[in-house]
Amino acid sequence: MFDWIVNLVSGSEWTYAVVLLVAGGDVLFPLLPSETLVITAAAVAAQGGLSIWLLIPATAIGAFAGDNVSYALGRSVGDRAARRLLRGERGRRRLQWAEQAVKSRGSLFVLVGRFVPGGRTASTFAAGTVRMPYRRFALADGVAALGWASYSSMLGFLGGEQFEHALWKAILLGAGIALTVTAAIEGYRRLHTRGGKEASAPNRRSRPASRTAADRELARARRRSEARPR
Repeated sequence: MFDWIVNLVSGSEWTYAVVLLVAGGDVLFPLLPSETLVITAAAVAAQGGLSIWLLIPATAIGAFAGDNVSYALGRSVGDRAARRLLRGERGRRRLQWAEQAVKSRGSLFVLVGRFVPGGRTASTFAAGTVRMPYRRFALADGVAALGWASYSSMLGFLGGEQFEHALWKAILLGAGIALTVTAAIEGYRRLHTRGGKEASAPNRRSRPASRTAADRELARARRRSEARPR
């Protein structure tokens, strides 16, 4: 439907503006071919028509700005925006799932949602509806936007037509990156949590004993006080 947008890519400096706008707009209009556009522009950059070092920040800034709009909508108008952005029973279930994921995983879900097809709108909007602290959201989303911009641009810059004309390969690679990052961070989190629990276990076991000893000492003091002649 929006394939004509990709045809706007050329060696012109206006291409950066087009990439920025589309990268920001696809969070509200998921049919916009943002990834195809970035990869195509990066392929042009590989041929010397554009600068890859300007394309990456333009993509990242656009993506970050669009995500902030989605977050603001989720935080301010919530259900009304959800009926427009996430229509139908499937959309509502996706939002509910995303809200639970944000509550339990927070920044990690925002980061991973950027690389999962359809996950960007749900994760950023849900972060707003559950009122995730903005600083936390902005940090996670900034890292996600820059990472997505870098990986999409480098796919086109290094892969050229191979990814430009076979977008499913780029999507599959992005999903693989997201799963790898998720598994690594979640594994670290679980190991760290388990280590903290094991370290605190001796303290938890010693507390009841110390309280029992104190109770016994208090009972002895009371008995001695009662036994004294008045």
